Amino acid sequence: MSISIIIIARNEADRIETCLRSARFADEIVLVDSGSTDDTVAIARKYADRVIETEWRGYAATKQVALEHATGEWVLWLDADEHVPPSLRNEILGVVDTGAHAGYHIARKTLFLGHWIRHCGWYPDYVLRLFRRGADPRFTDDEVHESLRIRGTTGYLKHPMVHDTDPTLHHYLVKFNSFTSLGARQLYLSGRRFRLTDLVCRPIFTLLKMYVLKRGFLDGLPGLILCGLSACYVFTKYAKLWHLHYCGAADVESGEAGRSS
Repeated sequence: MSISIIIIARNEADRIETCLRSARFADEIVLVDSGSTDDTVAIARKYADRVIETEWRGYAATKQVALEHATGEWVLWLDADEHVPPSLRNEILGVVDTGAHAGYHIARKTLFLGHWIRHCGWYPDYVLRLFRRGADPRFTDDEVHESLRIRGTTGYLKHPMVHDTDPTLHHYLVKFNSFTSLGARQLYLSGRRFRLTDLVCRPIFTLLKMYVLKRGFLDGLPGLILCGLSACYVFTKYAKLWHLHYCGAADVESGEAGRSS
């Protein structure tokens, strides 16, 4: 059974090579780049069978472009900040031969500031990533944190992939601004109204859930930092939702609206 690995990237030169090296077991690597200004494309061309350069279409639509260029009977979707350890590679090669399910969920071992977050609700964090190309795969149209839908049964793999999500707080906060804007925009476009309780109660609940109920305190200081930032994330997303309604425009928090030429 042939395997294609699909990846999307933009300005990931500092870590794309780790991802691509781990993907070399596949029969085909397809990478879609959306306007990188660093060495991402040059590095990708050393490893990938196809490098497609296109404008940014959003997370789901850009991944759909990568999927449409994949030719393998099985497809594994990776983000640029993820890689496949040998144990997972061997398990993937085994299950595609048996083909018991149309797709498989894979756990993610997530690193935050260089620390593995074992709690906070972040592990095992199963995501549907390995699937038959013939199972009618489609990415959801969520603005951020999109997922995959397929036709057929799914199973779970034993070994996790590694997700090196935020090596620095600077990196986290750059993403924070973008993702909270996208999350607020998605709520606004879905017709979600702003409520004061969202701004007051949801961040507190997020902190308590992650730090206490999900035992984030066992992850030490990195766990405390992550839980606090996650509460700030929720507060900021709903503050932006309020501002979108106040301005009556979905893109006012995108960083593009109102920009002078």
